[in-house]
Amino acid sequence: MEKSVENDLIRGCIENDVKAQHELYQRFCGAMMGICMRYAPTVQEAEDLLQEGFIKIFKKIHTFEGRGHLAGWIKRVIINTCLTYYRDNKNLNMYVEHNDEMHRAEDSFDVFAAMSAEDLLRKIQQLPHGFRVVFNMYAIEGFSHKEIADQLEISIGTSKSQLSRARVYLQRIIKEEEEKEFNVKSV
Repeated sequence: MEKSVENDLIRGCIENDVKAQHELYQRFCGAMMGICMRYAPTVQEAEDLLQEGFIKIFKKIHTFEGRGHLAGWIKRVIINTCLTYYRDNKNLNMYVEHNDEMHRAEDSFDVFAAMSAEDLLRKIQQLPHGFRVVFNMYAIEGFSHKEIADQLEISIGTSKSQLSRARVYLQRIIKEEEEKEFNVKSV
């Protein structure tokens, strides 16, 4: 987005201009909904997170100092909204029963690179909440284990463990889907 257009949008949003707010929302809602979908278990919850995030954006846009890109600032607000939701949600379950098979998967097995973004998103949404949040933060958003631990108020070891388990869980989902597909084709 051209810097002068961006500045006009920001100024309009600071002045509570509904047209500017609508345009800012329209420019960024699609990409930000994608982020919310990675963290939320349902479309409705993702929509709620998106709405809550944009309310925060409109209330705090005056704090955007112009360092970096507006898109990056908006993304950070949306991610923080998602993380706050899960951190504050009393039903957040960071742990899932697991068996020894989950620990045997090889970390070097990278099936995710060959997947479409839509397919990966669908698989990520199947992860238990705790796995999904840590996986998103580490593998997609680029947080370190220390940052994840600080944000979610867990230990670094728990963050590493949840990421490892999330990868194994995703690999199991992929394997099961491949087996179903193979069985359908061979019939």
